[in-house]
Amino acid sequence: MAYETIDCTVTEGVGTITLDRPEAYNTLNDRMAEELPEAARALASDDGVRAIALTANGDAFSAGADLGALSGDGSDEARIRRIAAGLHEFVGQLVRAPKPVVTGVDGVAAGGGLGPAICGDIVLAAESARFEFAYPRMGLCGDGGSTYFLPRLVGLRRAQELVFRDEPVGAEEAAEIGLATEAVPDGDLGDRLAEEAARLAAGPTRAYAAAGRLLAGSFGTPLETQLADEADEIAELTNTTDFARGHAAFGTDESPEFAGE
Repeated sequence: MAYETIDCTVTEGVGTITLDRPEAYNTLNDRMAEELPEAARALASDDGVRAIALTANGDAFSAGADLGALSGDGSDEARIRRIAAGLHEFVGQLVRAPKPVVTGVDGVAAGGGLGPAICGDIVLAAESARFEFAYPRMGLCGDGGSTYFLPRLVGLRRAQELVFRDEPVGAEEAAEIGLATEAVPDGDLGDRLAEEAARLAAGPTRAYAAAGRLLAGSFGTPLETQLADEADEIAELTNTTDFARGHAAFGTDESPEFAGE
C-alpha cells in the first residue's frame, strides 16, 4: 500500500513504520492520522510479520499535532477529535498487536508524538533524543496514551513531575527512569533498531504476545486472577511449535529456531 506521510515496509519478518514528514517535524495531520492505524492494522494481522519497528525520518521523531492547521479556538474541536481518534487507534493497534514492538526515537518526541514513542515493548533512544509532555504550553492535557504510559513506566510521582514541570527528558535520563529501555549513540540508532527488531522477530512470537498481555493486564487484575491467567496462557503455549522446539533444544548446545507458531 502506498502512503503519503509514512513509509511501511516488511523485511525478514520485521514490519517497519517510519514517520515521513521530516519537513514538518513529523507532526500529525489528518492524513497521517488516517495512515498510521492502517499500517499498524496491516502489520499486526500479517502472519509473516513477527516484530514491528516504529521510527521516523528527519531531525524529530514527532513534535505532536500539526499546530499550523489549527485555529487556536473552539473551531478546532472536530479536527482534534479526528486526529486523536486516528492516533489512539494507532497506539492501540501497536499495544494489542500479537507480536513485539520496538521504537527508535531520534530528536524530539513531544505532545502527540510522546505516546507512540514510549508505547513499545523496547524503546531505544538516540543520545540526542528528548521526550517532552509539552501539552501545558498549549493549554492542553495530553493524549496519544501519554497519561496512560507515563505513570506505568516511571511511577505516579515522577509522571506528575514530567507533566506539571514539563521539562525535557534526555535519552540517558529516560533510560535511567524507565521511560526508555536504552540510550544509543546517535549514529547507531538505525543499526540498533534493526538488530533489536530482528532479534525479536527470531523469537517465540506467540510467547512474547502472551507475556505482553499478562504484563499489560496486571495493573488492574487481582493476584489470584493474574495467576489463573498465567496458567491459561502458559498451558496454551505448550501446543505451539515454538514450545516443542524450545523443549527439544533445552539442555543442549543448540539454540532453538523459533517459527512464531
